[in-house]
Amino acid sequence: MATDPKLLIAAQKVTAHRAKTVIDHIIAHGFISTEDLKETYGYNHPPRAAGDVRDQGIPLETFKVTGSDGRKIAAYRFGDPSQIEDGKLGGRKILPKLLKKALIEKFGPRCAITSELYDESHLQIDHRVPYRIAGDSGDERSSDDFMLLSGSAQRQKSWACEHCPNYLTLKQLSVCQSCYWAYPESFTHVATKEERRVDIVFSGNELKQYQKITEQAILNNTTIQDEIKKNLGN
Repeated sequence: MATDPKLLIAAQKVTAHRAKTVIDHIIAHGFISTEDLKETYGYNHPPRAAGDVRDQGIPLETFKVTGSDGRKIAAYRFGDPSQIEDGKLGGRKILPKLLKKALIEKFGPRCAITSELYDESHLQIDHRVPYRIAGDSGDERSSDDFMLLSGSAQRQKSWACEHCPNYLTLKQLSVCQSCYWAYPESFTHVATKEERRVDIVFSGNELKQYQKITEQAILNNTTIQDEIKKNLGN
C-alpha cells in the first residue's frame, strides 16, 4: 500500500540516522519487524528504534507478524497521518547554554529532584514533560518547561517515564504536568500512582545521621525508608 503523501512529506524532514533507517524501511516494505531491526540493522532494542521515529513526530502503530521461526513478533508501520506532531518534526532542538544559565540563575546549581547542590558541569537540562509527550517549543521555549537534573536523577526519571501508563498509551499532557517527575515541588501523583515521594541526599556532616539511621534499620530488621517514616511520626 502506498504511503500517505502527508507522511512522506513529514518523513523528508527526518535526518537522525536510526529514525531515518526505520522510516526508509517502512516506506520500501510497508512495515519493519523487530527481527528486521535486530538482524538487518543491528538494533538490539527495537522499541527504542521505534521510539526514535515517534520522537520525530511520525506516528507508528504496533502490530504482530510471523517471524522466521514461525513465532509471532512485533512490527511497526505508519499510523494515522492526522497524528503527525508538527512540533517534533526535525527532531529535538539543541538546548542552548543560555537555557542552562537561566535555570541556574533561577533555581541555583541544584538537582530539581533531590535539591542537592552540584557542580554546574554535573547537571543536565531535561524537559519537565517528556519530549515524546510535549514535543519542543522551538524558539518559544521557556525555562519553566525545563529542569536541571543530576545524572542519576535523570536516569531514574527516564525509567519511570518509559514505564508510565500515560507515556505508553494515554499521552495526556495534563497528566505529565501534575506528575512528581515533572514538578516535584507541586504534584498529585507519581507516574499515575497515588503516591507522594521525597528524594533525600545525605552528604558531608549529614553522613553521620545517615549511618545512624542505617544502623537502626539493621537493628529493627526494617528499611532505611521505614526508619525515616517512623522518626517523622514521633
